[in-house]
Amino acid sequence: IRVITPGTVDSSMLEGSRSNYICGLYMDEERAGVCFCDITTGKTHATAFSGGDLNESVANELGRFHPVEAVVNDGAYGREALVSLLREKFGCRVENYGERRFNLADAQRRAEGQFGKEAAAALPQGNPTALMALGGLLDYLYETQKTDLSHINSLEYYEQGRFLELDLTARRNLELTETLRTKEKKGSLLWVLDKTRTAMGHRLIRTWMERPLLSLPEIVRRHAAVQELFSDNLRRAELIRAMSGMGDMQRILARVSNSTAGARDLNVLMRACERVPDILGLLDGFSSALLRRAAGMDSLADVCSDIKNALLDKPNISLTEGNLLREGYAPKVDHLREIRDRGSEYLAKLEAAERERTGIKRLKIGYNRVFGYYFDVPRAAAASLPEDFIRKQTLVSSERFVTTQLKELETEITTASEQICRLEYAYFCDLRRSVGERAARIQDTAEKLALVDTLCSLAEAAVRRNYCRPEMDLSGAIDIRDGRHPVVEQTQKDTLFVPNDARLDRADERVLIITGPNMAGKSTYMRQTALIVLMAQMGSFVPARSATIGIVDRVFTRIGASDDLSAGQSTFMVEMSEVAGILRHATSRSLILLDEIGRGTSTYDGMAIARAVLEYCADKRRLGAKTLFS
Repeated sequence: IRVITPGTVDSSMLEGSRSNYICGLYMDEERAGVCFCDITTGKTHATAFSGGDLNESVANELGRFHPVEAVVNDGAYGREALVSLLREKFGCRVENYGERRFNLADAQRRAEGQFGKEAAAALPQGNPTALMALGGLLDYLYETQKTDLSHINSLEYYEQGRFLELDLTARRNLELTETLRTKEKKGSLLWVLDKTRTAMGHRLIRTWMERPLLSLPEIVRRHAAVQELFSDNLRRAELIRAMSGMGDMQRILARVSNSTAGARDLNVLMRACERVPDILGLLDGFSSALLRRAAGMDSLADVCSDIKNALLDKPNISLTEGNLLREGYAPKVDHLREIRDRGSEYLAKLEAAERERTGIKRLKIGYNRVFGYYFDVPRAAAASLPEDFIRKQTLVSSERFVTTQLKELETEITTASEQICRLEYAYFCDLRRSVGERAARIQDTAEKLALVDTLCSLAEAAVRRNYCRPEMDLSGAIDIRDGRHPVVEQTQKDTLFVPNDARLDRADERVLIITGPNMAGKSTYMRQTALIVLMAQMGSFVPARSATIGIVDRVFTRIGASDDLSAGQSTFMVEMSEVAGILRHATSRSLILLDEIGRGTSTYDGMAIARAVLEYCADKRRLGAKTLFS
């Protein structure tokens, strides 16, 4: 028995390219902990916040993962703005179970039981809210799932400052994973870069895009791997072909762990495992760290052979109606199948043997619904029958007898089909359990395949779109030569995109003021600069002749006019709130895009606001952030 909720729904009902996160959220007056789990892949992420602006920090984190269900405590449920954001912006189901689920001691015990003492110890001891959020979520999962959750074994705790920060407004304005107007993938940055061939790769490239890196060594490692695949067209094409159509190993494994996987699921897993040796052969010889790590994946030969030897190529969808196992896998099943399929031959053999034994030529086997199978013997010959013949009925010209052997054969023939179904199901459950015991190895291989798929996708996009490898450093300067907007250049089929340079630093070229008439491309130029920075920091090549990117800690945008009348906010109020948020959170390492600030009010007031904001951004003593201002 299972309880189905938006965050725990079976993976067969979900879109393969998106993760399906359920969130645990614990908040008090000064601290917040939040964790996200995708139970269809077993991945769990946790982080904690303290200090001011808790609502904003949590909202940005929710925007990164986009949960479909949230389990919250009283402190979080009491923050109306946050609950409203979850329900209205994300369409998320909010479950408030008070404080009882979030007890610290219980949370510690659950986390250690699920992920091991080492993983639980990695959570911050000074701010236990991440642990409490995780404990509350695990309690909810145990209560609803009623099944083994051993595949949920990967816990990542990350501190603030590991990923480039993007607030909800920036994600929306830059159209990273969906367009602003139609909410479709086509026309977004993900649409341009996602050339992945597996569902696992689809999810990973989306994750990389939503969480660009801040660590220079990690970014350079991704670029080095993309460079190797970019330079080797033949091997990249072979890898892409080898991964095309590969099944979703992560989600099948989740169904194996909670005992809902069918025989066809295991066959899909087996066919994916069959391709791993070819992929390992193609990865041999690469020198970059990420591709060498991927080349260490387990070939899963034992998993592949176990499933292949056991299951038919096209087994039944239903697990309780037989027709699952190959001939030769289970001798008991083979014997019963032979009896079921050749019952009449067995009866004929028994009839011939008994005629010979008794010497009665007219002895024959008959059947009726009352007695089942019986021997029919002429009355004159009945007296000479051996003792093991038991009389059942006397007729005018003949008598009917049964023997123990005949009754046993009858039982086998009439119950063979039922026994076959029962035995095949038992053997299948043993096989599924055996595969589940190797979950950690299968999960590791699936993650490495997703990594290879994502790197191949970025390299393929770079080759097709003529991208260059960006030079990364910590200088804080951005120098892009002949930069192009990655999406606009793909959607403009009839006209050539006019490339532009962009130079910004933290010294004399902190602010660029961009002027021009409507439809001149001001917003496009600003967005392309931000997108090139994001692409570089997620590990992708970029649409430019050359690019040097000093790592940016946050990207802020104030683009386009929109009101929020439902919250009683005019266009001008929305704009001012967003600008205030930018000025409060930006640092000298941030990149800010400001598009026509101060439009929604009178000319002089708007002009005064625009100038004051610009001066604040440019002033090194106050902010000194890299700013594009149109």
